[in-house]
Amino acid sequence: MSHSAAVADQNAGYYRVDPGTRTSEADGCRFKGLTVNTETTIIAPATPPGEGGLAVVRLSGSSSESLLRRFFKPSGKFPSLDSHRLYHGNLVDTDGSLIDEVMAVLMRAPRTFTREDVAEIHCHGGPLIVQQILDLFITAGATLAQPGEFTLRAFLNGRIDLAQAEAVADLIHARSVSAQRVALNQLQGKLSQIIRIYHRQVVDLLALVEAHIDFLEEDISPPQPDVLCRSAEEIIEAIEKLLAGFNSGRMIHDGLRILLAGKPNVGKSSLLNCLLGESRAIVSPSAGTTRDTIEESLLLHDLPVRLIDTAGIRHTDDPVEQEGVRRAREKTGSADLVLLLINADQHPDQDDLLALDSCCEQKLLLVINKQDLSPPVQLSPPWSDYPQVFISAKYRQNIDGLIEAARDLVGLSGGADSGESVMLYERRHYQSLLQAKSCLQRFISGCRAGFGFELLALDLRDTLQSIGQITGETTPDQVLDRIFSQFCIGK
Repeated sequence: MSHSAAVADQNAGYYRVDPGTRTSEADGCRFKGLTVNTETTIIAPATPPGEGGLAVVRLSGSSSESLLRRFFKPSGKFPSLDSHRLYHGNLVDTDGSLIDEVMAVLMRAPRTFTREDVAEIHCHGGPLIVQQILDLFITAGATLAQPGEFTLRAFLNGRIDLAQAEAVADLIHARSVSAQRVALNQLQGKLSQIIRIYHRQVVDLLALVEAHIDFLEEDISPPQPDVLCRSAEEIIEAIEKLLAGFNSGRMIHDGLRILLAGKPNVGKSSLLNCLLGESRAIVSPSAGTTRDTIEESLLLHDLPVRLIDTAGIRHTDDPVEQEGVRRAREKTGSADLVLLLINADQHPDQDDLLALDSCCEQKLLLVINKQDLSPPVQLSPPWSDYPQVFISAKYRQNIDGLIEAARDLVGLSGGADSGESVMLYERRHYQSLLQAKSCLQRFISGCRAGFGFELLALDLRDTLQSIGQITGETTPDQVLDRIFSQFCIGK
């Protein structure tokens, strides 16, 4: 069901659901794997499971206030509960038995996250207490929320669009300040504002084309192909600027995959241990100690990194070592950056060239290790053709310089540029904009080939379809289901 098929009527307080998307349940709507009964009141813990100082249990729906008043007894005498005010009191069972001393707040629609009546109970953070509260309200008629259902209701009620809904989960799972910042920008609607500008520009272009179709007999001069092409090219140029930042946004959001490569005994495992700050890999003077890949996650200068140590690449007759070399080559293709290590005190040999050959098509930083042993040798092509940095993994010399060189090489020297920057990082958004760009390019080709306005209008409608998938106006049901099913329960 598209966003336009389920729109919140804030005055009447119900969802208008398109008859073509309504299920046999008169009070609900259904995605592929997620049934949403919009008339029920849902409940779920809003805090993680386990023991803690406090826990929060959240309700959303038309019965939130009546259920709260049934079991919550304020410390003072209050004829009614003011909205958005925190009250102290006791939560009692159906027979009046005390469950817990709590704080409670009622938030009336529409000034809530879901734009429904919302109630929260702040109790002591014991799992038994939380379970008792859930059981109490579910027995009284509430329904346990499905994963992401609070955010889904906010989306269906027009509180947020689909891009903002995705940003809720991204903000929760952010592993760095930069990732938090780009997710927060998207949650605040900054990406959606840009998408709406594209949408409006395409609609304006479509209006020019369709005016000639609808009023053909009114002797209206047809729009000039050059004017139409120029307008479409301007939209494409704006889309390309946003697309250009996708790789940087993806690495900030998902993390950077860095692969350590080189012949045996150049210090790959020593560098892994140095960056991790612990002895994760065995280090030995014997060549070929690492036989398999080792992967570890860490945060380097506010950048999430997946670090991959590989077996040393060399000619060998050992079948186990051959398998390690094969796996090292296999991992190279999935890396965002390869750190190719060589020894500072030795001229590169045939095994070094073999290692270079295995990763020369990837983005590569030449790491010249063991600079502490002797003055470095002079490098010649092809080695001198690559960006390089000198380090000593054993003595942690110039490790900060290595990290900054790596960030510069992948275009992340400044992180997320500023609090005002908008960065594309969701692959779904990237694919939708690529489709929109392709539709506009087809439109331009049609204009120049003299196609009829009916065909040109189809290309522009396809463009709107692709753009609308980002904010949820034209998103297929299965995509909506996949997005919201990835949320945790209670959000």
